Amino acid sequence: MARGTSRVCAAVTVAALTTACTAGQAAPPAPAPQRATPSPSGSAPAEPAGVKPRRGEVGRIPGPYPRVISSIPTRRKVVFLTIDDGWEQDPGFVRQVREQRIPITAFAMRDAVEAKGTPDPAGGVGRFVGAGKWDYFRELNAAGVAVENHTLTHPNLRLLGRDAQKAEICGASRLIARRIGVRPALFRPPFGTYTSDTLAAAKACGIRDVLLWTATVQPGGKIAYQVPDKRLRPGDILLLHFRPHLARDFRILVDKIKRRGYELGDLQAYLAATSQAASR
Repeated sequence: MARGTSRVCAAVTVAALTTACTAGQAAPPAPAPQRATPSPSGSAPAEPAGVKPRRGEVGRIPGPYPRVISSIPTRRKVVFLTIDDGWEQDPGFVRQVREQRIPITAFAMRDAVEAKGTPDPAGGVGRFVGAGKWDYFRELNAAGVAVENHTLTHPNLRLLGRDAQKAEICGASRLIARRIGVRPALFRPPFGTYTSDTLAAAKACGIRDVLLWTATVQPGGKIAYQVPDKRLRPGDILLLHFRPHLARDFRILVDKIKRRGYELGDLQAYLAATSQAASR
């Protein structure tokens, strides 16, 4: 698993690299995957979707907690979908996730969910900016989507001190716990940048893992790779955003992934498996 393990730190270029990638701390028990809460309409919650890891499939991810992870150490052709912010709340996207049982992890940012400010114009003009606010994320959670932490206001954390970073991260975790009913165990730093203070603040806020990515998904469902050979690799974590035309772009993306012979994985289950591997 040497190749898969080395890729964990491939996308990390900030000062916390050595902090995030040093071994020597036993893995704490992995919490159970987020379970969906009932939607506002009262529909039954869904169990998390996606393929689960086979016994012994997943390699160990080294490092103290919170770990910094950009990919999952596996040779299986499985990738993981994540989506950030929360500006464009397209109901068609919820239907796709619910009806097709597509596994995805959402990293919610308060100002985006509540439509405070101006969304990123990438992808065009939005039709559903802040349309459902937290009700929209409760609908996603009821469809099996884990709702995780992406700060309150999306600052560049490298420009903030530890206390200010803790306020951003802990504040978002408290809000999500109140609105969704489950406290986040995962954190995605805005812009993918962080410092050792970020990791300390995240740990103080109850964060288990800091999630980065290996490829981003652009308007039109185009995959922008961060590796030289420009292709999907087993264990890749893909980053999307709640942008205009999300339902269309998401459909294109999922079809593209499946045509290339990849499955969509249950990220929470795979992360739990890496914790178990670390404790062996």
